[in-house]
Amino acid sequence: MADPATLLRSVFGFPAFRPGQAEIVAAVAGGRDVLAIMPTGGGKSLCYQLPALCRAGVTLVISPLIALMRDQVRALSALGVEAGAITSQNTDDETASVRARLHDGRLKLLYMAPERLAAAGVAAVLRRAGVGLIAVDEAHCVSQWGHDFRPDYLRIGDLRAALDVPLAAFTATADPETQDEIVARLFAGRRPQVFLRGFDRPNIHLAFAAKDRPRDQILSFAAARRGQAGIVYCATRARTEALAEALTAAGHPAVAYHAGLEAGARRAVEERFQRDDGLIVAATVAFGMGIDKPDIRWVAHADLPKSIEGYYQEIGRAGRDGLPAETLTLYGPDDIRLRRAQIDEGAAPDDRKAADHARLNALLGLAEATGCRRQRLLAYFGEETGPCGACDLCDRPAALWDGTEAVRKALSAILRTGEWFGAGHLTDILTGTATAKVRDRAHDRLPTFGAGRDLPKPAWAAVFRQMLGLDLIRPDPARHGALRLTEAARPVLRGEVPVTLRRDALAAPTRDAPAALVSDEDAGLLAALKAKRRALAEAQGVPAYVVFPDRTLIEMAERRPATLDAMAAITGVGAKKLDSYGAAFLSVIAGVPPARLHPARRALAGTDAGSLYDRLQAEAVRLARGPDGTGKPLSLTAATLRSIAERRPRSLAALQALPGMDPQRTERFGPAFLSLIAADG
Repeated sequence: MADPATLLRSVFGFPAFRPGQAEIVAAVAGGRDVLAIMPTGGGKSLCYQLPALCRAGVTLVISPLIALMRDQVRALSALGVEAGAITSQNTDDETASVRARLHDGRLKLLYMAPERLAAAGVAAVLRRAGVGLIAVDEAHCVSQWGHDFRPDYLRIGDLRAALDVPLAAFTATADPETQDEIVARLFAGRRPQVFLRGFDRPNIHLAFAAKDRPRDQILSFAAARRGQAGIVYCATRARTEALAEALTAAGHPAVAYHAGLEAGARRAVEERFQRDDGLIVAATVAFGMGIDKPDIRWVAHADLPKSIEGYYQEIGRAGRDGLPAETLTLYGPDDIRLRRAQIDEGAAPDDRKAADHARLNALLGLAEATGCRRQRLLAYFGEETGPCGACDLCDRPAALWDGTEAVRKALSAILRTGEWFGAGHLTDILTGTATAKVRDRAHDRLPTFGAGRDLPKPAWAAVFRQMLGLDLIRPDPARHGALRLTEAARPVLRGEVPVTLRRDALAAPTRDAPAALVSDEDAGLLAALKAKRRALAEAQGVPAYVVFPDRTLIEMAERRPATLDAMAAITGVGAKKLDSYGAAFLSVIAGVPPARLHPARRALAGTDAGSLYDRLQAEAVRLARGPDGTGKPLSLTAATLRSIAERRPRSLAALQALPGMDPQRTERFGPAFLSLIAADG
């Protein structure tokens, strides 16, 4: 079996594994069943792509979306890895090419959507093709009550049993209940080795704000990040289109995306987002899971997400390259009512509805948090941490106040009006506003009428929103959204439990524009490198990050490599990309084309063998006519020098056995070469 660490450097261009990757790669490459829960951006795909290169046979990758598969195939092809996808969007020629490479044994990774597992005889075809490992991406899609359930994922367990091969399942979103579902449905009685690599994404800044002219809030957030790629998630199709128009009018390149668009239009948006720098997509949650774009710099929610798992997955699409990224989530009482109603009016059984309300409560608790948001988010996933210093509440701690009496007054007003009214009418009662509706129902005669005159109406709106967030009250769909008390409200009403509220709940988070990714002196070079990347990507018809991601260009701009050997040491520059793009980017950095290297020497760039090759070549030139310069001319080919540098023979006999060597050349060059090899260690 090939060495994973060697392939990591030579193929993928990474000097070392990210935390947690090495153990997972070893387990998958070793043929063990694996369930890995890793944060988005933690390098999940490498944990099955690298073992595929180490193992014999084909690795079948089950992936949920065509765009995701095509992205990964393009990225692997750019690395020189034989990969292919069979999808409904393939041309006949593309499918024929994949099948031919599969038949010839050249394909290492085959991507398929779970829907194709329904085809008759698929297990037999895959068995004949030599599939020796199944990798399941986005494994949480097997959860029947999850937010991304895909029914055809339920076929994967049967396929694994039919092929009798190891299975590795990967996801970034799985609470303990979902983990149990994944094990039961995919592994069918076999216990996988479970890796829980944490949920923290420290490069992502977290922020929430109560809605207060939400369109202006989104426009302000985007304006501070002009030129950066971002996603704005919306609850409705109409809102995606309205926000895309508003962003475009404000001078941002922006498009809308939702399930109501035709398939061709959706693909065009996906391809443009992957290709263009700085595009903003206003989208429903239909957008994102299949987008393998590492340099999304921000994600905003114009409306409250459905659950804390959905929120975590959606913000996780930002900053997958590990560079700083930012988020903003807007929410208001209408969002809370909508999400409660969606749960209550759904077809799920009562126990599932209760679980969904609990998930929504966790998200609302995060929105109304009074301390570090990351602590609260990670606690939901079972992790403990200290204050992060990278959320809006760490930037500016919330101002708190004892809202117990205000909440008790509101609860009393709800009960005294029979739990038949919403926050607007209740606020009129509490502030002593004798509207016609209040007078007609004699609510101006209630003991609570005017009991809350100490707070203005906007403050009462914040109180009711926070009460919804704390799950003290819920909208009742049977009463057209009227507010009713939950069991959690009873001890508060009796004065047994205090309630702390936030004074600044309506204030939008203030934060300076994000810091530049490079210093001022490197910014010009980074821009030039991005321009070269864009030109190369457009010429090949691939997204820019397939050439190099931002992280690699930033490292080039900061380190300014002057040779191919130095370029090979840049993170993300593997052997194939060095050969394809190294000279082009060195020309941008130095202003002139680099010295040409023989292909045999170029293949050793950035390795210890490369520097040894140079010393061997210099010695071969010195001894071409013998030590005294009077002998018969002898030379060595570049291929022979490469073989010597790579194999490092330790004896004259071993040296003479290499291609291109003979007794005369061994006698002439051998002692000097062996001394160089010994000195090189």
